[in-house]
Formats: sequence, C-alpha cells, structure tokens
Amino acid sequence: MGKGFFNVPVAVNEPVMSYAPGSAERIAVAEAYKSMFNSKVEVPMYINGKDVKTGNTRTMSPPHDHQHIVGEYHIAEQKHVEEAIATALEARKTWSQMPWEQRAGIFLKAAELIAGPYRAKINAATMIAQSKTIHQAEIDAACELIDFLRFNVQFMTDIYMEQPESTSDAWNRVEYRPLEGFTYAVTPFNFTAIAGNLPACMALMGNVVVWKPSDSQVYSAKVIMDIFEEAGVPAGVINVVFGDPVMITDTVMASPDFSGLHFTGSTHVFKELWKQIGNNIHNYKTYPKIVGETGGKDFIVAHKTANAKQVATAISRGAFEFQGQKCSAASRAYIPKGIWADVKNYVIEDLKSFKMGSPEDMSNFITAVIHEGSFDKLAKFIDGAKADSDAEIIAGGNYDKSKGYFIEPTIIVTTNPKYTTMSTELFGPVMTIYVYEDEDFSETLKLVDETSEYALTGAIIAKDRYAVEEATKALQNAAGNFYINDKPTGAVVGQQPFGGARASGTNDKAGSAQNLLRWVSPRLIKETFVTPVDYRYPFLG
Repeated sequence: MGKGFFNVPVAVNEPVMSYAPGSAERIAVAEAYKSMFNSKVEVPMYINGKDVKTGNTRTMSPPHDHQHIVGEYHIAEQKHVEEAIATALEARKTWSQMPWEQRAGIFLKAAELIAGPYRAKINAATMIAQSKTIHQAEIDAACELIDFLRFNVQFMTDIYMEQPESTSDAWNRVEYRPLEGFTYAVTPFNFTAIAGNLPACMALMGNVVVWKPSDSQVYSAKVIMDIFEEAGVPAGVINVVFGDPVMITDTVMASPDFSGLHFTGSTHVFKELWKQIGNNIHNYKTYPKIVGETGGKDFIVAHKTANAKQVATAISRGAFEFQGQKCSAASRAYIPKGIWADVKNYVIEDLKSFKMGSPEDMSNFITAVIHEGSFDKLAKFIDGAKADSDAEIIAGGNYDKSKGYFIEPTIIVTTNPKYTTMSTELFGPVMTIYVYEDEDFSETLKLVDETSEYALTGAIIAKDRYAVEEATKALQNAAGNFYINDKPTGAVVGQQPFGGARASGTNDKAGSAQNLLRWVSPRLIKETFVTPVDYRYPFLG
C-alpha cells in the first residue's frame, strides 16, 4: 500500500482467494466450517463492552439444514435497549473527542484481523448461517468488509482535507463533527459486509451506535463484534441488541437523542421507519439523518446485437448466485426475439449444470434460501406461474424444504410485460423473461423504466454503441448502478459505489465518501486576524 494524508495507508481492494481444491485457504475454511457446524455457540447481546444475557433465547439453524442447531442468541427487553442508548451517549463524551487517526487505527486493525486470523471463521460463519457458497462468502464477509473498513478510512481523510479558502484577513476551516446524540443501524441477512459496515462507518466518523442485526445474521454478527472488540473499539461505542424489531425501534426512536438511521432492508419497513421519525420530529434535539438502501427489481436488457452467450452468462450469474438474494440480483430480463432461441438454450444448459446443496460441499453453486417465510413466498409465485396462461416455466420450478429451504433456480417466460413476477420483488432464485420483437427496443426501454417502483441496478448488453447510448439515457432514473455489457451485480467498494433511488433507497452510495458525509455535522470556523474597530463602511463617506 502507498501512503496518504498523515501517512494513512492508501486503500486497495483485498484480493479474492481462489479456494481451489487442495488450496490452503480451502482446507482452512473447511476445517472452520466443520468445527463451528458441530458445536453450539451462545450469542449474548453486547452493551457497554459487556456480554448481556437475558435467559430468553432463540435458536439458530443453517437454512440448508434447518433441523440442526448451531447456537442460540439472547433477546432484549426494553430496559436493555434503554441501557444501550444510555451507554452510547456516555461513550460519546470521549469517543467523539478521540483524534480521527486513533479511530482510523482501530478499523484498519479490524480489516487486517479479517484478512488474516479471522478470515476462515467469518467466511465459515456466513456459509453456515446465511447459506453462502465459499466464493460468495469470500467476496462478501472477507473482501467486501475489509474493503469497507480500509476505504472508509481513506474517505474520512479525504473528507477532512476538504477545506474552504482562506485569505490574509481570515482563516476558514471546517470541523467535521459527529452527529449530536446516537445513531441506529438496522442491517440485513444477506451481506455480512453490510452488517459490519453500517455501524462501523458511523463509528469511524465519531458517532456512537445502537445496532440491530437481522435475526438471520446473528451468527456472523457475533464474529464481527469479536473482531471489533479485539481491534479496540471502546466499550459503549457500538452496542448490539437482538429481538423484537418493533420494540427495539420504538424505544430507539422515542429518545430525544436519536440522531440518525442507517438502514438496509425492505422498502415497506424503511418507509414505516421514515414515517415514525416524522411523527416524532418535535421530540428530537436535532433533525435525524436518514440513509436507507431497500428493495430492487433489477433488470437485464439485451439488444439484438448482443452476444447470446454473454447474455446467458449474465442471467445465470446475475440471477442465481447466492440464490438471487443479493440486493442487486437480476430478476427480470428483456430479450429480443432474434437471439432468444440461443439465449434460452445456453441458460437452460447452465442451469442443468448447477449443483445444489450444502455450502460445505464447495462444488455446489446453489444452496438454500434464508428461511421458511422466504421459501413459502417463492413457492407461491412459482405455483402461480404454473397455473397462469400468460406464463411458462422453462427451467426449474421445483422446491423442497424437508431438510433445507431449497428452491430450484427457476426461469419464467411471460407474454405479459407487466406480469406479477416482472414487477414484484421476490428476493430468490426466480428470473422472469419477456421476449420482445427486435424492432421494439425503444418501446421496451420504456417498459423497463415504468414496470417497477424500484431503481437499484440494471444492465444493458449490446454491441451497438447507439443502443448502449439510448439505453443509458432512457434508463437514467431506473437504476442507481447501471452496467454496460455485464451482469447487474458485483459492485466493488471504491470502484462502483452502491445505491439506488425511487423505492430502492436514498442513494447515498455505500462504498464512497458520499455515505460518510451523512454521518457528520460540519462546523465552519472563521478566525479573523485583525478585528474591525469601526462599524463604518467606505460607502458612508
């Protein structure tokens, strides 16, 4: 690494390990998986630097083996949330005043702990609890979280260096203060990196945090907190509570010291939280910052000049990696009739080659969806497509939850561009395709723009540059991350800042300095060197 401001290391992306058969990293994660899968862990809450146990517990099971219990976690009562808030506010007195380079050192150390001694453990935890393959765990729990921690330090130093002009008469400077009060992080199941980044980036900027992870991600959240504690995050800076999201949120948002929400999850929940903040606005000491990344109905549009094999690969990877549970996963595609036969054959060939099962078998490409609620929802839509006259399932369509929540990668072809699975977010391995006439490209772009309430990710695949230009303009508001000749997934920290608009969120771009700017309250300081002693200006004569 190079050196930046005050010799802070310049961030570079963490290399993705191959986990090829026989490799040292594959052996290490296999051993970690086996050990963790066959033992039971107790996960307490973490408040004021201490483990907090309530005796009221819930069990944790892998989605791909839901009868097997790998541990239990403790559920908060209201008093625990209130304690977490009080603890955070007390910790703020010292944490907010800590020099920025000291905060940076903590999170840079956390990145190196993940890159080294914790890599196999955090990957194995993500494989077990979230049913990710080793590759999906590696690019998420290891590489992306490392990148967030390293790049956020670089972004912080870049922000602090941004200063106003001064003159010989006055020195102007901006102090990037943390928010007054405490912040609230609500994180999803699908990315360990997001779960770690949301509280960490706010804490890096001097804020204190109450963090509520998803119930389906508690297992790897425990590893994250172990890393943060070892890295030196002081007691009270990040407090973790589990349990009833309504009670926890009501308690947090009733506090006059609530100053910010950092959220990733469903659109409906985020809108309700925004409404709740609005209803409480007269109670707060400051206007809370609200940042959210929510749902998506992400698309692939192919032009008649597209390479059919490239389109098929974009569908196979973009729609079905991690069982279609990425925020950015492709779930609708628009394919021109002229290349459809080839695309169809290539995609079906791909799906036939997919292996599905436990992530412990590292030759599997597909594992289970996250829980029974998700499984049942997806099964209902698949059954609906089987019955509907304007839809046909050309691949997959089967499901089984006897051992794990397994949904076959499924492709629906519809003659109705507004068919329910073309517009409804499913968050699973279901792709719906509409085949359009080659000459209807421009009209199809309008369909893409108007069919969904979301605007997270999308892709255009074409050789014709005029088609690329037309799509880029026509779909300007349809995706916050837009990909040309690629699948719409796989954003890398520092390279493709991530976020969408419309019902997909506030588009504050995780993985960029833009996001960190939301967690500071700048103060301008002007120091005049020679202070005036006469009120009169020259125009007075």
